[in-house]
Amino acid sequence: QVQLVESGGGLVQAGGSLRLSCAASGRTFRSYSMGWFRQAPGKEREFVAAISWGGSSTSYTDSVKGRFTISRDNAKNTVYLQMNSLTPEDTAVYYCAAGRFPTQNGDEYNYWGQGTQVTVSS
Repeated sequence: QVQLVESGGGLVQAGGSLRLSCAASGRTFRSYSMGWFRQAPGKEREFVAAISWGGSSTSYTDSVKGRFTISRDNAKNTVYLQMNSLTPEDTAVYYCAAGRFPTQNGDEYNYWGQGTQVTVSS
């Protein structure tokens, strides 16, 4: 089993920045692609960003392109989501996930963290 723990969420004003971290357990972290998803109350889970196992390929949902950056440090077993120019529409619980492929489909990920709350005020 792989355990994922997110951190770094909080309350921030519009235009501000946050960096989320996801710490992973297990010796096989390098074998997994990683994704970030978010879910607001009453809404469906939404893909945010993904990164390949080697970190060379990334993808983003259109609404965060140019503002968010996903990265990973395999030596630290950690994936990051740098979020800049935040807006109230970014308010959600953010989850990291591990899977074989860096897809936009959450059903294809095998492991999930508990989530961290991000709240952006106007």
